[in-house]
Amino acid sequence: MAAGRPEAQDHPPENGFTPLEHPAPRLLPHIDGSVLPSLGGFGKHQKQLVVLTWIPALFIGFSQFSDYFLLAQPNGTCVQPLANHSNWTAASPPVTAAPALLQLRGNGTGEGYGDGSGMLCACKEWRLELQTGLSQNVVTKWNLVCDSAWKVHIAKFSLLVGSIFGYLVMGVMADWFGRHPVLILSVLFMLVFGLSVAFSVNVTMFSTLRFFEGFCLAGLALSLFVLRIELCLPAWRFSMTMVASFLMVGGQLLMPGVAALCRNWPDRDDWQVLQIVIISPFVLMLPYVWIFPESLRWLLATQHYRRSKAMMLRIARKNQVDMTTEPSGVLAELEQELHKKPQRTCIVKMMSTRNLWKNIVVLCVNSLTGYGIHHCFARSMMDPEAQPTALCHADYYTMAGIAVATCLALCPAVGLMGRRGGLLTFMIITALASLLQLGLLNLIGKYSLRHDTVLRDSLNRKFSVAFSIIGMFSSHAVSTLSIFFCAEITPTVIRGGGLGLVLASAGFGMLTAPIMELHNQKGYFLHHVIFACCTLLCIICLLLLPEPRGQPLPESLADGETFTRQTLLHPGEQHLLLAKNDGDYSRVHDTPLHLSATGGATVAVATALAAVPASYALATGGEVIGNRAIANGV
Repeated sequence: MAAGRPEAQDHPPENGFTPLEHPAPRLLPHIDGSVLPSLGGFGKHQKQLVVLTWIPALFIGFSQFSDYFLLAQPNGTCVQPLANHSNWTAASPPVTAAPALLQLRGNGTGEGYGDGSGMLCACKEWRLELQTGLSQNVVTKWNLVCDSAWKVHIAKFSLLVGSIFGYLVMGVMADWFGRHPVLILSVLFMLVFGLSVAFSVNVTMFSTLRFFEGFCLAGLALSLFVLRIELCLPAWRFSMTMVASFLMVGGQLLMPGVAALCRNWPDRDDWQVLQIVIISPFVLMLPYVWIFPESLRWLLATQHYRRSKAMMLRIARKNQVDMTTEPSGVLAELEQELHKKPQRTCIVKMMSTRNLWKNIVVLCVNSLTGYGIHHCFARSMMDPEAQPTALCHADYYTMAGIAVATCLALCPAVGLMGRRGGLLTFMIITALASLLQLGLLNLIGKYSLRHDTVLRDSLNRKFSVAFSIIGMFSSHAVSTLSIFFCAEITPTVIRGGGLGLVLASAGFGMLTAPIMELHNQKGYFLHHVIFACCTLLCIICLLLLPEPRGQPLPESLADGETFTRQTLLHPGEQHLLLAKNDGDYSRVHDTPLHLSATGGATVAVATALAAVPASYALATGGEVIGNRAIANGV
């Protein structure tokens, strides 16, 4: 059997062509497989830097959830109506004040008597009381209630819109100039604009500065996320990212306690102290200018080989690896590439690919749908008729608890089913919860309990809360996993821009919450129906995504383009289906002469069948012979 190989070597090459020797495979493009293992793998140096990316996650959590306290709507009582200037309260209003508003609820709208023209808030002076831990915030400072309540929604828009622009711009800058410059610039300007917000003199200045604060916060979160992913080997990527997610949720849980500590400050308003307290810890990131290095993966992917050499020697020294006896030859190959100039890539080049842009678009729609429908579930869970009590943080802590449960469930789910399987599972749960909430509750009220209205409303409310909790849980998992998924399948040369697109889509999903509040929840049902339809679309599109678990990160656009969905069959099974048949065809030349008349028809049929895929021939009862589809004996 072994005689066939030497016999083939004895024959002279055809046409005098001598095949060239295959060059040795390059090591520098294989960072996860060659470069990082030669530097000690996920060693002491990488672990220290990952810990440094965790610490700011707690501060980012403070800033992202500060709106719940800085812009919380108060409960108010009219002290001086416009009808007369006598002092009165909502508990015992005078008869002459019947046209005036009696009481202001926490949603910022008036409830009580109106004048018939829609002007409800006929009050000259309000007594506003907060239930969120502070005694004064932006709303009570500048009396942003009734006719001025729209300014509160604009202030909420400003932070989210600033974050959206920040993700887009800072992502492109991280690909062009590097991760380290974006991180340092974001920290510096975060301190400048964040502290300036505390000294705003009116709501216009507050909203403007909050836009720039959101812009810098987005650059900070994106650069830390990318650096954390690029520091880790495939086995560590997800676990290190989930620790940062837990810390951000921890910031959400600790935020009410921080607000309570800032209450009744003697010299300044409570909200100003709170803003200073949540921004000041970013001062601890100023030493990152010298401590935190540039991403080695980005330096190698963009051919910054001179900087890469110094970085590799530094990492090897900290990981206690002797590079002088390094057997893989990474440094020797790097020495030969030092003459090359750096080559940067913009996210716009993604449009010239066939598969990569589709994967990123699918993940953008997933993150948009996840955060958008999350608000629908959150609004269904809250009781609009509940009176403000001492348990004012019940809804807030419920959402934070759901976020904690989501992070806890993601770890085993992704470990068992992978990235694509986990994302598909949570998206299916989201779609089911949404459809059941929209359809089943109407059927209960229409057919089951037509006469018992009290029991019908009670049962309807309980089912709505149950489906809302399940939907918030699964939609939060979809959003978190979509962002991480994008960071893994996007090549290093455009990872910042690709991740910025997905995070900006998530920001648009979050933006639906203040938009619905601005319109006083009008069109809420249609809003929920649209996102429910998007979940069904996402379930179909998720099947097109690849599975990045255990795979090295793609470095170039070519790597990202070849990172496609795996087939359902294993390579061994696929090889058996395409294997040649060892049948005996030695007597083919002995065809009788009287059958040669049908030769032309046989050739035509064979030519047509050659264009039919082998899988179709097998499905129709044929077989594969010599990589040709043979069907019905032809």
